[in-house]
Amino acid sequence: MSFFHRHRGLTPYLLLAPGLAWLAVFFIAPLGFLGYQSLQSGSFDFGYEFTWAWDNYRDAISTYHEHLIRSFVYAGLATLIALLISYPLAYWIAFRGGQWKNLFLLAIIAPFFVTYLIRTLAWQTILSDNGYVVDTLRTLHVLDEDGRLLATSTAVVAGLTYNFLPFMALPLYVALEQIDPRLIEAAQDLYASKLQAFLRVTLPLSLPGVFAGTLLTFIPAAGDFINAQLLGTPRQHMIGNVIQSKFLELIDYPAAASLSFVLMATILIGVLLYARVLGSERLTG
Repeated sequence: MSFFHRHRGLTPYLLLAPGLAWLAVFFIAPLGFLGYQSLQSGSFDFGYEFTWAWDNYRDAISTYHEHLIRSFVYAGLATLIALLISYPLAYWIAFRGGQWKNLFLLAIIAPFFVTYLIRTLAWQTILSDNGYVVDTLRTLHVLDEDGRLLATSTAVVAGLTYNFLPFMALPLYVALEQIDPRLIEAAQDLYASKLQAFLRVTLPLSLPGVFAGTLLTFIPAAGDFINAQLLGTPRQHMIGNVIQSKFLELIDYPAAASLSFVLMATILIGVLLYARVLGSERLTG
């Protein structure tokens, strides 16, 4: 104990040490090995050799740029739809849920008690050609008689939206629940309408939740491959499907590793730009 009294400045670093060790072993080291693999050349049969093969990155971008763009489009649509669904839901729970708030929050996270794969497989049944949804849409003439939802971009975006919806709803709820209702009452006392009070008080104060929710939804959705695999066709495959195929089927580790780094770098740049535009420092300060 006397050692800690003499070196109190070391205490914060000692407390951080377990977490830093965990990150070093399970994140930094694997990431470094992945980067090492991305610069190798050769084949699985004859072995790979580290040759500073930067062409892997050029080939990854030139060959699979369509999959990369498609991933961001699908993830962006899923994020936007999840925001439009989650904001009113989280708003109602935060301000109108009363004693039932916990029950409603449990209903939001309840799908997490079922494995991700099973939830996605369930959407195959929901969107099947002989299912109730397609039959209803055909009756309403939204779909043609031979129209379908499964194996389309709509199905993939719907699956992404459903699977990642809780990641949007929960941060929004936390941000909205922390808003002091007296601020809204004060705005209305100053002759602001309910819409004006929402736009000038509630919405700005909830932006940290919007920022967190959109990131938590978009980032995993952009790298997802299960939804496109089960609910789409090869025409809807995302960059995650290509990476999964390269790693586990084609055994092309350098190409898969370089694609992974391209995806990570693109997402990181996008997040930094998004944070700068939205002003994350001001939101979290």
